Amino acid sequence: MLYPFLYAGGSGLDTLLEDVRRSTADKANEIVRLREAVLAEYADELAACAARMAAAFRAGGRLFAFGNGGSATDAQDVAALFLNPGGAARPLPALALTNDTAAITALSNDIGFEVVFARQLAAFGRPGDIAVALSTSGDSDNLVAALREAARRGMTAVGLAGCGGGRMAETPGLHHLFVMPSSSVHRIQEAQTTVYHALWELTQSELARSETTGEAG
Repeated sequence: MLYPFLYAGGSGLDTLLEDVRRSTADKANEIVRLREAVLAEYADELAACAARMAAAFRAGGRLFAFGNGGSATDAQDVAALFLNPGGAARPLPALALTNDTAAITALSNDIGFEVVFARQLAAFGRPGDIAVALSTSGDSDNLVAALREAARRGMTAVGLAGCGGGRMAETPGLHHLFVMPSSSVHRIQEAQTTVYHALWELTQSELARSETTGEAG
């Protein structure tokens, strides 16, 4: 129960509001600490991943993002961020594999839910493209299958997971894995938002740097 004090009898309104304020502050402080820890832990890895992604985009690569449940929404956010960043940032080709409900339900019904992303990558993925898998557990069969398919197709494979990384951490061919050290689904997803925004910013910076120096794609 997230807010047990809401169900406790006999509390006055002032006490209740103070409990809510304290609980909100505790959760805000917790995610700030987690985000700082993740960025500190993966600073070099984020830079390396962004450099690889920038090279892929310069060569005409595309980004495919995917996840289940709340992570499906995050995958759509990743695609929207890269495709339509706003301002002076460079739009980059990106697509969320969670968007096509007809394809997802057809594959789930005819074959099985574990192939809903791998089959799409088999159809659309090319060597040099980017696959970004988002999961709070790292254990989803369809994400592991998709990352394996991405590796077979010569794509850059990137994973965002929680806890210890789950099965995603054992997937061969995964180039970059960012694990949020938390058991809370909420905190994991909040920290993952920071990671993929950092990747976007670093990728944009790398692309701008290469354009300034005249680096070839």
